[in-house]
Amino acid sequence: MGFSRLFRSRWAALVWSAGILWTAYNVAADAPEPPTNAASGGATAQPGDATGAAFDARDLAVLANAGG
Repeated sequence: MGFSRLFRSRWAALVWSAGILWTAYNVAADAPEPPTNAASGGATAQPGDATGAAFDARDLAVLANAGG
């Protein structure tokens, strides 16, 4: 649909602009919700890697010093 033809009709322009606004609202309104940790009862969770295995500060120190 050409824009010159679209804006000849006031109603077509209103429907088109409503679609643009609806799309913008759907994209911008999806803010991520903060993660909840209900399983631990509010206590601080042990950090883990991508597999879920726990690690501590010694593991991080080994990685930091491995670069040479």
